[in-house]
Amino acid sequence: MDLSSINRSKQDKIFDFFNIALLTLLLIAVMYPLYFVIIASISNPDRIFAGDVWLFPRDITFEGYIRIFQDGKIWTGYKNTIIYTTLGTALNIALTLTAAYALSRKDFYGRTFFMVMFVFTMFFSGGLIPTYLVVKDLGMVNTMWALIIPKAVAVWNIIVARTFFQATIPNEMHEAAKVDGCSNTKFFLKIVLPLSKPIIAVMVLFYAVSHWNSYFDALIYLNDESLYPLQMVLRNILIQNEAAATMVGDLDSFAAQQRIAELIKYGVIIVGSLPLLIVYPFIQKYFVQGVMIGGIKG
Repeated sequence: MDLSSINRSKQDKIFDFFNIALLTLLLIAVMYPLYFVIIASISNPDRIFAGDVWLFPRDITFEGYIRIFQDGKIWTGYKNTIIYTTLGTALNIALTLTAAYALSRKDFYGRTFFMVMFVFTMFFSGGLIPTYLVVKDLGMVNTMWALIIPKAVAVWNIIVARTFFQATIPNEMHEAAKVDGCSNTKFFLKIVLPLSKPIIAVMVLFYAVSHWNSYFDALIYLNDESLYPLQMVLRNILIQNEAAATMVGDLDSFAAQQRIAELIKYGVIIVGSLPLLIVYPFIQKYFVQGVMIGGIKG
């Protein structure tokens, strides 16, 4: 028996052990905060303050969630966020894929110039005030379009999608389709898009998460609370402590209000994160595949 193979096997086992131990620690560091928020949102606030809640919920109660879903602002925020995310992501995907495909074509005249101009905007921009003035002059302040149009395209996503097209759609395929009388538009719609499910899933996830978690644009451009996205509503609850006014006003005791407000703060974090946590497992396969292919070459 070759002793070198035995020694190597032992080294591999030691290497695997340390890898697994390190990854386990990283997993705990990432997952435990979310787990704690979940168990804290259904635990007695007094037990949380006492430090008794760290591994399992204590004195389980769902009063926080009941009060959250009884508040009309939460449902309005959900509705607005779904609208912003759906429309915004659809526009993002349409513009990103069309721009990326055009820039991936070697026969597109001036593609280097346009690519340089796109990349330039990644490093230099007008800033917040000029952007606000542009949005204001376009009449989009205090409208839903202020949260959609200014973020219509992300240059980095264009670069990733362009790389995917270059690696996946060969020029020979386009030439063969052209010989059969297929136009550029038909080729893109009938051939390119069906072959691009992985990168489409990646782009949808990137853009949808960005829209879903966005609150700063709403803070800048919106004044009407009926237009606030969910994250803006949750921000007001978590930071400005509006829970006392909107969800616990029926409680006479200040101590009772503080107890329920603590439950609500944990609960709204779960309410805001749950939809994305539910959707992600269904597109994880395409997400991983699209990221790997999109990073093959630049």
